[in-house]
Amino acid sequence: MPNALVSVYDKTGVVDLARELHELGWSLLSSGGTAAVIGDAGVPVTDVAEITGVPAILGHRVVTLHPKVHGGILADRSDATHQADLAEYGIDPIDVVIVNLYPFSTAPGVELIDIGGPAMVRAAAKNFADVGVVVNPDDYQSVVDEIRQHGALQQSTRIRLARDAFAHTAAYDAAIVRWFDEVHDEGGDELPPTLHLALERVETLRYGENPHQIGARYRDFTSASAQSGWWETSVQHGGKAMSYLNVYDTEAAWRLVHQFGDPTSVVIKHANPCGVASAQTIDEAYHLAHNCDPVSAFGGIVAVNRPVTQTMAESLAPVFTEVVIAPSYEEGALEALTAKANLRVLSAERPDGRRFDLRPIDGGMLVQTTDDVSVDIENWSVVTDAKPTDEQWDDIKFAWQVCAAVSSNAIVYAKDRQAFGIGAGQQNRLDSSRIAAERSAGRAEGG
Repeated sequence: MPNALVSVYDKTGVVDLARELHELGWSLLSSGGTAAVIGDAGVPVTDVAEITGVPAILGHRVVTLHPKVHGGILADRSDATHQADLAEYGIDPIDVVIVNLYPFSTAPGVELIDIGGPAMVRAAAKNFADVGVVVNPDDYQSVVDEIRQHGALQQSTRIRLARDAFAHTAAYDAAIVRWFDEVHDEGGDELPPTLHLALERVETLRYGENPHQIGARYRDFTSASAQSGWWETSVQHGGKAMSYLNVYDTEAAWRLVHQFGDPTSVVIKHANPCGVASAQTIDEAYHLAHNCDPVSAFGGIVAVNRPVTQTMAESLAPVFTEVVIAPSYEEGALEALTAKANLRVLSAERPDGRRFDLRPIDGGMLVQTTDDVSVDIENWSVVTDAKPTDEQWDDIKFAWQVCAAVSSNAIVYAKDRQAFGIGAGQQNRLDSSRIAAERSAGRAEGG
C-alpha cells in the first residue's frame, strides 16, 4: 500500500485530497492539526506520533524530525542497503509528501519560522526519483488525477514538483532573511551584505520591450508588503492586455503622480514625463499636463491622483492614449473610457515606497537605495542676486520633483505648477535645454 504524508498549514482542499487518496488505496500519515482535520472528516489517518513513539514536544517545535519519518522519505528504492535499513528499523517508505509551510511572509516572527516542514519538503524534493512532493494546493487535483490514471506520479511530474518545492523553500528562507534585515538590523546598514530575491511570475506578457523579446511580470513574495503591492490589487476595467512597456511606463507614471499632494496629472512616454501639472481640479490638471507637449502625449500613459471625472474622461477620450490610471472613476467617466476598445483603464491604490533600485550587470547587480525626492529648501542655496518669490519657490519645488523623474541630462521649465518644457536623456545639458525650450513653444523665453 503506498503511503502519503500530509502536514499542511493551509488546510484548503486537504480533506478532499485525503479522501480521494484513501479511496485510491493509499495510507495516510499526518500530524497535529492536519491529522485532526482529516480524522474529523471521517478519513482514516495515522498520527506521526504513533509510528515514531514520540509525541510532539517543545510546544510542537519538534514533531516530524525523526528517522522513521525522514528515513521513509529519503530512502533510495534502488539501494539495497537503504532497503535493509528500512527493514531493520521498521520504517515504511513514503511515496508522496504533501506539505505547506507557516505563512512567514504574511505574519513574520520567530514562532513562524518553520523547521520540520522545510526539512520534509527538501528531503522529498531531493529524492524526486522515488517521491513526489506537493507544496501548492493548486496541484492537488492534478496529482490525484495522475495517480488515478497511472497508479503513481510520473517522473516528469516528480521533477516539476521537486523544482517547485525547492523554489518554495528558497522563497521562504528569503522572507526570513528579509525579516532579519528589516527588524533586527542593529547596524543601520542601508544596503545589507546579501540580497535574496524570490520572484513569482504572475503574468506572461505578449512580448518584451521589442517583439523578439519574451516578457513577463513577476512579483516579490518575500514580505506581506511586497505581496500586496499596488499591481496585485489594481483593477483593469477595460482595454487590451498590458504590454511590457505599458507596465514599465505605468509604474513610472503612478509613482510620479503621487509625489504631489494637490490634484495632479502626469503624462508619461517611454518612462519619461512629457507633461505634468497640478491645479485646483483634476480636469484642469489633465488639460494643462496634456498641453505641455501634445505631440509626445500621443500614445502615452496618463496618471492622475484624484478620481477621474466625466469632464476629464470626455477630454481624454479623443486623444490616443495607451493607459489611464487613477484611484477611481466617477459615474459616467468609466463608461466613457471603457467604450474605447484599445484604452487600458486601471484603478489602483497608492504605491508603497521601494527599498532598493536594481540594475543587472554581468555576473551581478548594481544596487542603490531608491531616489526618494526630498524638497527641503532650507538646505538649498540661492546663488544669484535675485531671490525667488514665494510663487517662484513653489514652481522650483514643483520642477524639482518632476526633474527627478526625467532621464539625465534633465531640464524642466515650469511655471504656475505646469511643466511646459521637458528635455530628457541627452548626452549634454545644452541639448536638453534646447529641447526643453523648443517644447515650451516660446513660454521659456524671458524667464
